Amino acid sequence: MSTFTAFNVPVTLPQGLSQELVLKFHPFQSWITTLQNSLALQTENKSHPFHEDPYVLRSVTVQAYDLFGKRIGFLKLTSDVSNGAGESLPGAIFLRGPSVAMLVMLIPDDAPDEMDERHVLLTVQPRIAAGSLEFVELPAGMVDEAGNFAGTAAKEIWEELGLEIPSKELIALSDLAAGISSGGPESEEAVLHDGNLPRGVFPSPGACDEYIPIYAHERRVPRAQLGEWTGRLTGLRDEGERITLKLVRLQDVWKECARDGKTLAALALWEGLRREGRLPKKEKV
Repeated sequence: MSTFTAFNVPVTLPQGLSQELVLKFHPFQSWITTLQNSLALQTENKSHPFHEDPYVLRSVTVQAYDLFGKRIGFLKLTSDVSNGAGESLPGAIFLRGPSVAMLVMLIPDDAPDEMDERHVLLTVQPRIAAGSLEFVELPAGMVDEAGNFAGTAAKEIWEELGLEIPSKELIALSDLAAGISSGGPESEEAVLHDGNLPRGVFPSPGACDEYIPIYAHERRVPRAQLGEWTGRLTGLRDEGERITLKLVRLQDVWKECARDGKTLAALALWEGLRREGRLPKKEKV
């Protein structure tokens, strides 16, 4: 084991893991920076519940890691976050970085009522962590180190759905929602409450850093084409992807994906933004 100092905190590493690799792992940088920003709010905000005896990040211990080639893919670590009274906060964390999810809706071009005949493209694939070989969910994918969320979403839509959609045509639901909550993401109220957390859905904030910005796209297609989507096999076989597509009416998606948190979050964001008239107006063709 070895120890070095990063972000003014001692970081202990297991044998075989170098300081250089850890510092190049963007999820580690992002997590520790965001946490320290949140900890700083304790002293800056007199109404903060921990203002009188603020918590401090005192150390980080990396317990395990997985490599993707020559770079870190996942980190498992523990952090010592405690106050002057010696009270500690739970600090076992799995770092994997952000993902993106895409709510892609298809509407028959002759549909008189868009809401009644709106369909959503879902993927059915093995998810070994969930113990399932047929997990139904929205298309999703991990974000690369460059952090290009919209670009990653467009790439995943092409790989998993076979649809070529320019990233500029995607609607960033998470960004739109952040812009209207707590007075906006840059407002004083928002900063005091969340320390400018990333804009996305956190599926398991008690143990994992992953957050998922959610995008949406809709398009009209010939009615005869709708039936071609269900059952189509997609995915990158050389990366172990075995994906089957499923087309489901919008009103039934919550039932089909009741186990998938990102799907339920996408539906809630889209419906909330639609109800408040916050979705971008579609150009008339």
